[in-house]
Amino acid sequence: MKFSVSTYSYCRLVNSGEKTLAECIQLAKDTGFDGIEFVDFDPPEGMSMTEYAAFLRSECERVGIEPVAYTVGADFINGSEGDLNKEIKRLKGQVDIANALGVKLMRHDSSRGYDSETRGYKGFDDALPRIVQGIREVTEYAKQYGIKTMTENHGFFCQESLRVEKIVNTVANDNFGLLVDIGNFMCADENPVEAVGRLASYAFHVHAKDFHKKSGNAPFFCDGFFKTRGGTYLRGAIIGHGDVPVYQCLSTLIANGYDGYVTVEFEGMEDQITGTTYGLNTLKRMCASIC
Repeated sequence: MKFSVSTYSYCRLVNSGEKTLAECIQLAKDTGFDGIEFVDFDPPEGMSMTEYAAFLRSECERVGIEPVAYTVGADFINGSEGDLNKEIKRLKGQVDIANALGVKLMRHDSSRGYDSETRGYKGFDDALPRIVQGIREVTEYAKQYGIKTMTENHGFFCQESLRVEKIVNTVANDNFGLLVDIGNFMCADENPVEAVGRLASYAFHVHAKDFHKKSGNAPFFCDGFFKTRGGTYLRGAIIGHGDVPVYQCLSTLIANGYDGYVTVEFEGMEDQITGTTYGLNTLKRMCASIC
């Protein structure tokens, strides 16, 4: 098993100016990660997205770390002002950036769902044909670069396992699979053990994260938590410190033949270098025990 880190785990360091994205590549290597996953970024002034992506790729080569995946937002219902063809075209441009980065995996969202003013009597099954059309066109485009595309259990509307399983089986393309985020199922009030058991065989890539969980069945006054779709309170945690059954989920993935990267996506309040380092250490111990 190999381990990577999402640049999202370093977002406070980058946003504060303490680290550049390039310096985060060196940080990831020094921490002991084998790879790094890039979240959609803005290039510095004077550089295009393609030029900056090529620069980041060269930095990965220089420090000796693998660029693993590129993670971008997407919405095949609302994105690009609701114009599906424009959203598909935009995402094809993101595939070009993924190729410049040198990654072989690109994750995009599917949709946040219908807005209140357009929802009417529309649910997930009504959205599915449009989502599937967008995904198919993007993944067929990505094939020319040898890049596989993925969607993730993310964003409430497309977050629980039954829905993302339906997406991948309706797309029915060998170039398209799932980024299985072990923790995100809890955002849709789903048991991660059951969800990972359902989706393990579709996993192209895995995010490991943890959450502290508090009941929503009483008033709650602590800062730093957010509400799940059903009103439970969650707060990001260092992997192993929270309530996500990370070990059991990893065991299930490995038992189903998953041998790709496990990426640390740290969302906790703690120092980000500490959080990612402790998370990596815990994952290594867990996987050594499983294997």
